[in-house]
Amino acid sequence: MKIGVKDAISNIVALVAGYFTVADLSIFHEFEPPPTGGGHQFLRAFWKQAEEYGLHIENNLLSQSTRACLLNSFNFKEKRLQRLKRDTVLYVHRVDGPIDVYRGRDDGVDKSIHAVNLKFADKTIFQSQYSLEKHLALGMEFKNPTIVLNAADPEIFHSHARVEFSRNRRIRLIASSWSNNVNKGAMVYQWLDEHLDWERFEMTFVGRSPVVFKNIRMIPAVDSFRMAELFRENDIYLTASKNDPCSNSLIEALTCGIPAIYLQSGGHPEIVKQAGAGFEAAEQIPELLNQLIYQYEAVQSRISIPSIKEVSTQYLKVLELIS
Repeated sequence: MKIGVKDAISNIVALVAGYFTVADLSIFHEFEPPPTGGGHQFLRAFWKQAEEYGLHIENNLLSQSTRACLLNSFNFKEKRLQRLKRDTVLYVHRVDGPIDVYRGRDDGVDKSIHAVNLKFADKTIFQSQYSLEKHLALGMEFKNPTIVLNAADPEIFHSHARVEFSRNRRIRLIASSWSNNVNKGAMVYQWLDEHLDWERFEMTFVGRSPVVFKNIRMIPAVDSFRMAELFRENDIYLTASKNDPCSNSLIEALTCGIPAIYLQSGGHPEIVKQAGAGFEAAEQIPELLNQLIYQYEAVQSRISIPSIKEVSTQYLKVLELIS
């Protein structure tokens, strides 16, 4: 197979770097600057936690000392991994989705991820029970699967200094999406925009939407610090995304201390548990809001999200970097 000059130089640089870099863990993932999706945010938080264990981390590189490699979904360069791959490294594949189901179209992404898993992985981490079972229903079996939910960075997402809940003002709702895919819930938010009692509620939507709202305040995508502030300024998180395996936004909102109203789909029920209520149609939301407002303090007290330290510890055990 012929490779270009640029790839050849990249190969040489990577190999040389591998001899001089000391690392325990490599994360194969193409990071992008914020504001970006949940995978980027989670892996940054995990990276920090792994370093607190005294581990040395590298990105898209395999050093002579590398013991384990975490591959994130399909967000890395497979050809680069193939060139650098060594048999002495343990490969763990972090998988979400099924992405084609999530996006609502068959682009062959899930088949490609499955092929990568069979080719490289020794073990697999799924982000929800839903994700594992949905893949199995599609006829895709992955190497040695384990389920580990995501978690938010506590330095950014926390409930300290959040706005106090009050029934004596308008109840503040918030929703968010970094994608304008209609499966992210735009039609549900549009229904709310047209039918919710705006003398009793106010609502903020953060991110991208294919629908322009009349009553819902729209804010463009923001970085994690501002997103956390917005969560703490609001009372209830709404998510209507379909087939979402493990919503980072939902986890971040709960971590900031606000209960959730969610579409009964994907991994939402696994995340929220008793800290909110699920709906199957937009018309059910007003009554669910009434119930949640009535029991707000009790529901809020039932928020139970694993910490990033707990989740990272589970990851590092799967990666066999700690016992």
